[in-house]
Amino acid sequence: MPIIDLYEHSEQRHNLAHFATLASLAAVDGEVNPEEKAVLDKFAFKLNITAEEYKEVMKKDNKYPIQTPHSGEKRLKRIFEFFQMAFADRSIDEGQKRMIERYAIGLGFSPDKAEEIIQKSFDIFCGKIAFEDYQYLMDK
Repeated sequence: MPIIDLYEHSEQRHNLAHFATLASLAAVDGEVNPEEKAVLDKFAFKLNITAEEYKEVMKKDNKYPIQTPHSGEKRLKRIFEFFQMAFADRSIDEGQKRMIERYAIGLGFSPDKAEEIIQKSFDIFCGKIAFEDYQYLMDK
């Protein structure tokens, strides 16, 4: 029985599913590199993922559904965390980009809104933001 079945509708189930999605993003290029593993370790701690759950998630044959938070802020935070994982190795490949797009839509964003959020996130994470946007972020 997959570990996720042990947590019917708890917050831990949502955390585990979110962690599994982050792990899938890290492994989309075939291998989890040391930088990505460090970020995964950080999220495992933050999301209260046990060592047993961590091992189970890292198996290639596991499939975890995307758990969609009801709050728009929580959905945006999940996208942000996805970008942290994607940029852990300071580069992003096409597989990771497609996975982020699918994840954003899976979280409930419309394709147009997902594209807008992803483009803005790329600009922020790549340092390609206008001074006004930078100033706005610093003032917040």
